[in-house]
Amino acid sequence: MSVQRRHCILALAALPLWTRAHHGWSSFDAERPIYLAGTVRKVRWQNPHAELELELPADLSVPGDLAQRTIPAQTAPVDGKALLAKAVVPRRRDRLWQVELAPLTRMQAWQIAEIKPGAAVSLVGFTLREEKGDAVLRAEFLFVDGKAYALRSGPA
Repeated sequence: MSVQRRHCILALAALPLWTRAHHGWSSFDAERPIYLAGTVRKVRWQNPHAELELELPADLSVPGDLAQRTIPAQTAPVDGKALLAKAVVPRRRDRLWQVELAPLTRMQAWQIAEIKPGAAVSLVGFTLREEKGDAVLRAEFLFVDGKAYALRSGPA
């Protein structure tokens, strides 16, 4: 292996997970919504979409009121109430998760203020099929500062 190729591989490996782990929707299990809640450790507030590194508590559980939470209408035909009712905690025990939010234009349309490290957030979304690979969640709903946001599309 050439020195240039080795340096290129090492440079790629040194990049944070979120700069190299962009997944298409087909990689995610849309039949099994996952609930995550925790403390934001890192934030990447730029396109192609905002991303968070979320630290979960050891005793993560789905809140009893999740299915009754009010979620805003969005332009995409998503049955949000059904997704919230089906949400489960992940089977895997990773404490750090990479969370893919929406593109910044959509975050702005929802008037979501930039999330900062240390913020407490909860989300419902989808992880990779059979929870294989990276601990990554594609957010469908974001709950922050007492507000709910639907991230699949813009506000209706």
